[in-house]
Amino acid sequence: MAFSSILYSPIHFSTLPKPQCHRYRRRPLAITAAIPPLSTAADVAAVSDTLDSTTIAVIGGGSVAALAAVLSLTDPEKRRQMQAEEVGGGDKEVVREYFNNDGFQRWRRIYGDTDDVNKVQKDIRLGHSKTVENVMKMLLDGGPLSGVTVCDAGCGTGCLSIPLAKEGAIVAASDISAAMVAEAEKQAREELLKGKDELSLGLVLPKFEVKDLESLDGKYDTVICLDVLIHYPQSKADAMIAHLASLAKNRLILSFAPKTFYYDLLKRVGELFPGPSKATRAYLHAEADVERALQKVGWRIRKRGLITTQFYFSRIVEAVPV
Repeated sequence: MAFSSILYSPIHFSTLPKPQCHRYRRRPLAITAAIPPLSTAADVAAVSDTLDSTTIAVIGGGSVAALAAVLSLTDPEKRRQMQAEEVGGGDKEVVREYFNNDGFQRWRRIYGDTDDVNKVQKDIRLGHSKTVENVMKMLLDGGPLSGVTVCDAGCGTGCLSIPLAKEGAIVAASDISAAMVAEAEKQAREELLKGKDELSLGLVLPKFEVKDLESLDGKYDTVICLDVLIHYPQSKADAMIAHLASLAKNRLILSFAPKTFYYDLLKRVGELFPGPSKATRAYLHAEADVERALQKVGWRIRKRGLITTQFYFSRIVEAVPV
């Protein structure tokens, strides 16, 4: 993808029924200016304070090579290793620590309705909202969700779990962060009960649990994992995709940051500006690698989508058993 071209989102959303919150509202599709997107996860949040009053210049052909040469001299891996050592573990411990502390406060604002966000965070909010909206459209295209069991793996603050419950789905939601789970449960009660003692007929509160992806078990009609694979290198992502597929009876929906030369290069740029808070390690994944991982366990991709904004990009795939 050339940075000099204008980026469009190839997905056209239909208006969803009963739009109750920003996560689920129809938003006008905007053309993204020629500013390259960075990442779908905490690396963007970490550099957002630095980038708030500036933008990254469009990179021409000759300057790409020059920038690549400069980046080859940097060592973001050393910074990441230091983060892991400080919390006494590897990637999982860093992610848990981040999203229970600084990361929780930051992403609660991004996923929420507050105006206390900068331009980059607002753009990420829009991108994530589009991802949730598109996933809901994928699900509803298959028919009503009333009584359908859904595993929301890596639920965050409930951005997807709540719209699912509003459609009558039976939702099992989990996240590695206890802070995120507590916030998701609080928001679910506020939005679904709306001050009443009982839920409306046909609705069930999501069941929220503190669990990492490896600890998930059970069987569900549909398993959904949005923007979580960015915390897994491809070697571990293959096993995690296989595990998630083993939990699903009919459908598995994944979103991940696609690995391309330009996106990978811009991720490296972001790593040079860690910002005031520590970022988690971010991994991009080639769509072909994700597809191969699904094929190994007898699944095929039925639908594909791509969400792009200035600072958020996410590939969505819906897979079904062969």
